[in-house]
Amino acid sequence: MVDGYQYSDVVGLEEWSPRPQASPWPQRSLILEEEEETQLVAIVQAASLKERNHIGGIFRDHVVDTRQYLDHVRESTAGTQGRLVKLFANHFRVTSRPQQITCKYNIDYMPDIEDRQVRSELLLQHKVIIGKCYIFDGTSLLLPHKLRSPKMELVSLLKKQVVKVTIEFTSELMPTSPDCLRYYNILFRRILKMMELEQVGRNYYNKREAMEFHNHKLVIWPGYVTSILEYETSITLCADVNHKLFRMQTAYDLISDIRDGFPTKQELQEQVSKRLVGSVVSTMYNNKTYRVDAINWEETPRTTFKTSDGAEITFVEYYKTRYNQVVTELNQPLLISKGKWKKSKQDTPREPILLVPQLCNLTGLTDELRKNYRVMRDLALHMRLDPEKRQHELRKLMNTIQTNKEIQRELQLWDLKFDASFLSFSGRILKEVRIFQGRRVFDSHPQFADWTKETRSGPLLNVKSLDHWLILYPTGYYRAASSFLQSLRRVTPTMGIAMKEAKMLQVVCVLSSEKKELYDSIKQYLCVSCPIPSQCVITRILDKPQTLLTIATNIAQQMNCKMGGALWKVETELQNAMFIGIDCFHDTVNRQKSIAGFVSSINQELTQWFSQCIFQESGQELVNGLKACLEAALKLWCKHNLFLPQAIIVYRDGVGDGQLQALLDHEVPQIESSLKSVCPKDSGVKLTFIVVKKRINTRFFVESEGRLRNPLPGTVIDVEVTKRQWYDFFIVSQSVKDGTVTPTHYNVIHDTVRFTPDRIQHLTYRLCHMYYNLAGVIRVPAPCHYAHKLAYLVGQSIHQEPHHCLASRLFYL
Repeated sequence: MVDGYQYSDVVGLEEWSPRPQASPWPQRSLILEEEEETQLVAIVQAASLKERNHIGGIFRDHVVDTRQYLDHVRESTAGTQGRLVKLFANHFRVTSRPQQITCKYNIDYMPDIEDRQVRSELLLQHKVIIGKCYIFDGTSLLLPHKLRSPKMELVSLLKKQVVKVTIEFTSELMPTSPDCLRYYNILFRRILKMMELEQVGRNYYNKREAMEFHNHKLVIWPGYVTSILEYETSITLCADVNHKLFRMQTAYDLISDIRDGFPTKQELQEQVSKRLVGSVVSTMYNNKTYRVDAINWEETPRTTFKTSDGAEITFVEYYKTRYNQVVTELNQPLLISKGKWKKSKQDTPREPILLVPQLCNLTGLTDELRKNYRVMRDLALHMRLDPEKRQHELRKLMNTIQTNKEIQRELQLWDLKFDASFLSFSGRILKEVRIFQGRRVFDSHPQFADWTKETRSGPLLNVKSLDHWLILYPTGYYRAASSFLQSLRRVTPTMGIAMKEAKMLQVVCVLSSEKKELYDSIKQYLCVSCPIPSQCVITRILDKPQTLLTIATNIAQQMNCKMGGALWKVETELQNAMFIGIDCFHDTVNRQKSIAGFVSSINQELTQWFSQCIFQESGQELVNGLKACLEAALKLWCKHNLFLPQAIIVYRDGVGDGQLQALLDHEVPQIESSLKSVCPKDSGVKLTFIVVKKRINTRFFVESEGRLRNPLPGTVIDVEVTKRQWYDFFIVSQSVKDGTVTPTHYNVIHDTVRFTPDRIQHLTYRLCHMYYNLAGVIRVPAPCHYAHKLAYLVGQSIHQEPHHCLASRLFYL
């Protein structure tokens, strides 16, 4: 979550409810769809001011040809099984683009100028030379013609300072060059600016249509996220609706509020650091965002600093001169931001950025806002769009582009045209997956992909009796704990769970509040110091008699899993295969470190899992710890099965844009090297490596009764919006009641198992049914989400390696 925290397994936020992450929504019903939670997390993340996507990274990935090494799918990566369905996507075909050779020039400045806007203004002082038809990205210039000289040195003026601008020819770009697409995206961002949209990070927003919630002190800016890329048969513009969420509160407002409650200087500084450090603030005068890394209590806005020309100026004078912003509070401290970490500058000392709190708006939602039903309801009405509303907003965008004369003149200079209609093509709906629970077999509901009622009405697949366990409850909550215990006694017999009187071993913790510090302390002790499977319950959800039995049922199921039991299984139709999930999460305390969660199946039914964490410094390759994890996983597999797996299938989540080549160069070879060192030469263990991406902007729709709706669960897409150089596909695996469903993208980058498209698609969809915190289908395969849960718990609460004796338990559910 953004600028806050989630509990890994606090009941009331997650454990009792079959959802893979804590939802900030109030409890409107006991069982909410997994996609509702996923959507809301995505909404809050999108509404925060952190920009995750970097367009350069996207282009680095799209030029990586992984299919060239997969000769078994060289002819086709499309499957054939399933029921055909006509689909629409939020892609608009590029119907015309430049066909002539273009010229690329490198632009240098002396002295160096960092601000891209200033660089552009300095270059455009020579518009007579470069012409009116140009695309500039801050460092390079694209022109449809050659300049009179391959190298030109020009003089520009920045106020009274002389800046030398050097324009030097670097290359000619063919119309089919991937680099041209990058410039088309820059041109399209210029189009969005012409629509008077404000740039925040990489995306553009309509400040004029901002929605203000004065009662909640929140503001929402609607906007768009766009990209122009080449796909299977054409180049398309992918456009989606996006929102930015601002709080009507500055960092100085927060400091003032805290000052009223903490009279001593030390208490004030501690509380301010606690609330601000790690958060993201927005400077509205230039629409930039910064992470707060520390508070400088020694300096104030009256402090002076040297400008680039050597003159000394106070912060007050600087902001008045540069941005016409008046700083009125002269004794406030300054915020310190170390800027964004870049691997290429790992060893370069970074000058911290100092910010004035009064000019920094807070972003994201506080815990109080997340728990407020009215707040979340009001936000959902404007930020959670169903397919019809989403189509309406995107039609507005395309209509403006088609009818605005100034925009059309700009596009005509480059002969760039777009289709105004959604891209349409055929998808396929996979057959339902059968769920096996003990002697019972049933199908997931074809529309809702849920089997909650069925899983509660009979014995579980593998039950563990509660022989030695303890309930801890705070003073004054005996009645709540007693009612909870009685409810457990009522629901456990139906599921086949034997429950004896409470004794000291397995621990259930009943919390009197949702204090993160208390939860973290409990989890640190029970996952590291005294390793015992534990379940935390928030008392407020035990105060609802009408829902207590349902809560107790879910808790009993999760406790059964944490003790080594299993709820159900599905048939993967793949024998002797080990499945691995990998995901990463940044430590909330040690911010220079990240945690990679590694989870692997132990048995062939995929009901038992081994887990281990890898701690790594910023920029460190994951391979440094991957070998040890795989070796431990293989040893445990052999211990349970008495033979090596014939195949290992890795689902790798948490991959950022631009990291695809690094996976091919580092992680895949490391796994292969580990297999060679652990397995005999004639073992022939095959490896398939699949990259999983949830943070995508492509959406799919079906038309029913004249209206656009969400596709059914099990809809697979492997044409039109996939890549020619990839073995990739999309699956809509889950169902949502509100909003637009988000598909998941899968890219098979290594495959010595030689899966056919139909087989890998069916297998992936089946694995989405095996997550034991939801009696339904989730967005990603179970090993992926288990890895996420593990990394999240360690990064948010434990901050150290869990005890090894818990490695074969789902203690992180």
